[in-house]
Amino acid sequence: MTLSRRRTLALIGGGIILAAGSAAGGFAATRRPDKALMPWERAGGYEDIRHFALSYAILAPNPHNRQPWLVDLKGENRIVLYRDTTRELEHTDPFQRQLVIGLGCFLELMRIAAAERGFAVDLKIYPEGEDGPVAIADFSEGAQKDLLFSQILGRRTCRKPFADTPVPGEIVDALSGYGEIITQLERVVEIRELTWQAMKVESETPRTLSESIDLLRLGKAEINANPDGISLGGPLVETLVAFGAVTRDGQRDPSSKQFATTQEMFRDIAMASPAYAVIKTGQNTRRDQIDAGRRWVRLNLATTGLGLSLHPVSQALQEYPEMAEHYTHIHEILTEPGETVQMLGRLGYGPDVAQSPRWPLETRMLNG
Repeated sequence: MTLSRRRTLALIGGGIILAAGSAAGGFAATRRPDKALMPWERAGGYEDIRHFALSYAILAPNPHNRQPWLVDLKGENRIVLYRDTTRELEHTDPFQRQLVIGLGCFLELMRIAAAERGFAVDLKIYPEGEDGPVAIADFSEGAQKDLLFSQILGRRTCRKPFADTPVPGEIVDALSGYGEIITQLERVVEIRELTWQAMKVESETPRTLSESIDLLRLGKAEINANPDGISLGGPLVETLVAFGAVTRDGQRDPSSKQFATTQEMFRDIAMASPAYAVIKTGQNTRRDQIDAGRRWVRLNLATTGLGLSLHPVSQALQEYPEMAEHYTHIHEILTEPGETVQMLGRLGYGPDVAQSPRWPLETRMLNG
């Protein structure tokens, strides 16, 4: 097999994602990382309300799939959430803003899942300041179900080109309560180019590129062993890896054919974006970042229910010196003075994609 047979090879959200074409036969069936995907199948299979809610919360979107959550069960009805500081993104997320947004996604999925069983969740965010737990959650009976619950298991992040199909006005209206939806062609074209240039900066800055390369999981065995980070899987990928056509060194080397092909495919994905979704906050406190995550995952669930795909393109929002020009530019075109763009995502009609690997629930618990 040669590299020309790939469907897509792209650097996405700070990571290199290879979505290979499917292969027939038993080999393809054996390349699925079943162990790493088991948490999706186990979601909801718990009697205790806290375990039930957490089994859905761990499916939350998060940067580089770092899954930066640790939980401690207290008494009969309390969960204490901590950020796992061993899962930092030192170079692409130096102030942990994106990681905190991921924790907001986690908390909102937990709340939605609890409501499905009739439990309300009272959240205290950073009750002891930024050096303490992220949140204390107390469960009590008396909540109404949230209609977005039905979309949790179908939610995906689609890192592939979207169809050249406009997002209809009625869908824009339906999503406007979750975030700002941009469909005007002139603005879309400007954001496409800006996000593409920001992607180039991230991949051409050695330390930010290496941060992603170091998190690559190549093939089923690596994905099952470490179901976080940036997963490259499937039968074609494993064949390419076996023949040396996909390597960490090749992805890290700007002079390599692998790197050039990645850039080309990355640009194709950036340009195949008919609309964008934006989450902004009036300030940029930790509470604002948590709130942005909660809003983002609700937007993601709503788009799933409407048959659309959503893919965060966060490079221009990253806060390191080489990205400063693009960070300033994206805020100039999307915000009023004082506002912060917390999330920016491609929105459109994309192909079906697989779930992201997850660590089992018990590995993210300090007790219980």
